[in-house]
Amino acid sequence: MRRFIRACLSAAGLGLLAAFAAFAQDAPPPAASTLAAPPIVLPADGGVVSLDGRSRYWIDPTGIRTAEQLEPTANSPVWATRETGHGYNIDGKALWFEFDAVNGTNRRWFLQIGGSGIDRVQFFYRGADGQWIAEEAGDTKAVSQWPLPGRFPTFELSPVRQTPVRYWVRVEHARVDFAYPMALYDQSSLLASREREQLLLGAYFGLAALITLVSLANAIGYRDRNFAVYAIYVATLAIGQLAYLGVGAQHVWATWLRWNAMATFVLPGISAAAALWFASTVTEPARFSKVLDRLVWGLIIALLASVAVDTALETRGSFAAMMLLTLSAVGVVAVLIGLVWIKGNDPYIRLIALGFLPVLVLALFPLARSLNLIPASMFTRYGLSIGAVVEMPILFYALSLRGNRRRESHVRASALSSNDVLTGLAHSRTLIQRLDSALVRARNLKHACALMAVKVSNLEAIASEHGRDTADAALVVAASLLRNAITDIDLAARVGDQDFAVLLEGPTTTENAMSRAQQVVAAGLRSSDALPAGCTLKFFVAVALLPDKDFDASASLKWLLDAVHAMSPGARKLIRALNF
Repeated sequence: MRRFIRACLSAAGLGLLAAFAAFAQDAPPPAASTLAAPPIVLPADGGVVSLDGRSRYWIDPTGIRTAEQLEPTANSPVWATRETGHGYNIDGKALWFEFDAVNGTNRRWFLQIGGSGIDRVQFFYRGADGQWIAEEAGDTKAVSQWPLPGRFPTFELSPVRQTPVRYWVRVEHARVDFAYPMALYDQSSLLASREREQLLLGAYFGLAALITLVSLANAIGYRDRNFAVYAIYVATLAIGQLAYLGVGAQHVWATWLRWNAMATFVLPGISAAAALWFASTVTEPARFSKVLDRLVWGLIIALLASVAVDTALETRGSFAAMMLLTLSAVGVVAVLIGLVWIKGNDPYIRLIALGFLPVLVLALFPLARSLNLIPASMFTRYGLSIGAVVEMPILFYALSLRGNRRRESHVRASALSSNDVLTGLAHSRTLIQRLDSALVRARNLKHACALMAVKVSNLEAIASEHGRDTADAALVVAASLLRNAITDIDLAARVGDQDFAVLLEGPTTTENAMSRAQQVVAAGLRSSDALPAGCTLKFFVAVALLPDKDFDASASLKWLLDAVHAMSPGARKLIRALNF
């Protein structure tokens, strides 16, 4: 009972603390925080100067105050120092920041607000003549009309030197708390930051476009549904990042102001639905539970419906509901991957799980930011992009391996008409057709090709000592050795129970033909992991340069097979050259 009472008291205490924290956030700032901070002296060597702790803020509940009206209130108690990571709910309101700065250098300095998708940002200061200078950026204007076009709202500070200048920043931002960092950059630091970001973003979007196109090609070429869904997933994720990172507003839909304002809210839900669809496609949850499969499809439908509802309502609550469903989708993807890891028999599921892991982890940062749980940071801005860069090649490789495995049986089935079932080499009739063509070209072009007949002379001994299965394995090993001994234009074929033939189709010399025969014999005498210890293959080889006499393809093959069969079982010479 006492433990229960202590737990209740602890819970009540935590509740009071939470209530006090909430009250303190909305309550007027303490008197100490109303004191104006000393002017920021911009460093002579340039760099980046954060405004956290060096600027003050005030929320205008009416949203109609002007900088001129606020100027006399600069030292009033309504202003409070902005702390690092603090967020502001300014739905229907206006958030004002104020700071003083002194530029004692010859450098140009800029204010940058480190976030895209901000509804409206206005920047004010008095010029040398005392007149107000006002600039504006944000989703209400095309990026090309911003004072300094880019992904983030950026404004140049006053050109006045050696004298403190007071700056005012007015922000309108609905549905998500404003918690973006604000900092002053000298020109070289700003340009370096932008160039570095453009390089990294270009690499990400280039990779996403490449993966999408190649996946679509595989989907069409191989009729592979996994690649088709993967292409849709990668494309929707990349388009969502175009909006979230401000690249779309800057380069893709620069004049579509209405879409630009909607994109950062619409696309995350669509990307989450595509991710869940892809995860369902590769894991096939219906194999384990029809209820789970219906749950997945129900969540996909709910996500798309929440996107439609949020587009219609455009409220903080509708967006939060969509983000919660997106967070649920991340959890369901993790469950699907874990389920097939435990119960599935897919040899590539661990590789697929490894591919999903970076996105599953790093997607939590922008989700938490959208739910106003954490302030903006590098991980909230770029976490999902970093995860996608790691994920895309891993998943593509895993899907390629899985697709090759599934297609292998179809390829083997379609090859039965022209290939030997056991060894995978060509049939004798395929060899005859190729040899006929090679003989015609050799006679017309006045050059020689070569043909080798190869017999596994100790196959009966292997079968009697180790069994028929080992003898079959020996034939497969022999086929592999012959395949490794030929080039792309040559052909190896199985022409009998223990007989093979190798056609060296290009212009061939006696030295080349003999060297290839010696290579085959030496390869057979090496041990193989597929055969019992001490078991090697003894090849008898007959080789000839063609055309010879008036032999056609069938007669030439019979000539070499007769020669290899005539070789004595105890012969020490394993290669017989017939016409050189």
